[in-house]
Amino acid sequence: MTPRSCPALFLTAPASHQGKTTVTAALARHHRNQGRKVRVFKTGPDFLDPYILERASGHTVYGLDLWMNGEDDCRARLHQAAADADLILVEGSMGLLDGTPSSADLAALLGIPLAAVIDAAGMAQTFAAVAHGLASFRPGLSFHGFIANHVASERHADMLAEQLPSHLPLLAALRRDEAVRLPERHLGLVQAQEIADLDARLDRAAAQIAATALAELPPAVAFPAVPQADVPKRLAGQRIAIARDAAFAFVYPANLELLAQLGAELAFFSPLADAALPDCDSVYLPGGYPELHLETLSANTALKADLHGHIQAGKPLYAECGGMLYLLDRLTNRQGDSAAMLALLPGEAVLQNRLCGLGLQEMAFPAGSLRGHTFHYTRLETSLSPTTHARKASGAGLGEALYRHKGMLASYFHAYFPSNPLATASLFLP
Repeated sequence: MTPRSCPALFLTAPASHQGKTTVTAALARHHRNQGRKVRVFKTGPDFLDPYILERASGHTVYGLDLWMNGEDDCRARLHQAAADADLILVEGSMGLLDGTPSSADLAALLGIPLAAVIDAAGMAQTFAAVAHGLASFRPGLSFHGFIANHVASERHADMLAEQLPSHLPLLAALRRDEAVRLPERHLGLVQAQEIADLDARLDRAAAQIAATALAELPPAVAFPAVPQADVPKRLAGQRIAIARDAAFAFVYPANLELLAQLGAELAFFSPLADAALPDCDSVYLPGGYPELHLETLSANTALKADLHGHIQAGKPLYAECGGMLYLLDRLTNRQGDSAAMLALLPGEAVLQNRLCGLGLQEMAFPAGSLRGHTFHYTRLETSLSPTTHARKASGAGLGEALYRHKGMLASYFHAYFPSNPLATASLFLP
């Protein structure tokens, strides 16, 4: 297998909340509007930004993380995308050098040139100092240029650019515009399907790209091939019912694809709208926002009866984070509103004002370990004793608890299934 070349750009920033996702989405939508096929990737564990980027580009967005995915998985996904893409974009996470591994680690390994988004509000000549620091702090990184975000005027743009050296060009000065801002809530951006005017926002943001250097394709990057092992059909003949709606949307596309590669048939259902569970051998309850839909979930007693019947029949159920909260006796939101949930897993959870769990972790299941992450604002109280705890990637302290109860496996831990296909298959078998 030979390397494949494709124009590529890695969008980064000095910190979170600089506007990386909005700029990446605007860039993807602009080039898509020009008739180009754009493939976008998101670094690190993330469920919300990828759905925005998917709407912008028109293609599924996969995550890239050197620890969670592994280098081979990252390389294989980029090599596959380069087969027919006209442009590959990678959106970084947090700041360029933040985290282990960082966006800088990934960009350096892949050889993708960087474009840093800097929020220029309240900044003038200092912009050049920040840009110089990003470009020079770690040798070996290739910088394509810089993007000034939230610029107030043409004069402001000139002040930002005037002290930048020629080898660190200002690729774009994007004006402050409330009409392109993406709304947020406690776990990050509001889900794409909940933003009624998302396409209008994306097209308006894309219009700002047209008159800038970002309208031109970046340099081509060679993406080498990586041999991939065959996935055994351990789930052949198995039908997995997967919750999917506004309350349960936190699932990696790569997870669903791996289940299909393992031979499973996937059937989707909505705990918000469906009165019956699809005919199935096992159930997957991914994470999401059950705390935003307390009354609707609580009122769906017909589906509750079906899920109780599923467990009474001895069939497997695997739940992650929000899916686990749905299994509990009770769930309470930040305003103090509380509602009964499925009462399949003893305990209750309350949404907190502060983050309760964050970071990359590895969970040991009976058939092997899976890598993934945790990110939640709820505190769980349960009489159950954990079967085990995840190991934090940092090595400091215990990770999330794993609970086993009446054929159910539940945890705050979000697994990345391709990190261990055999362990994944075991989650959905008796």
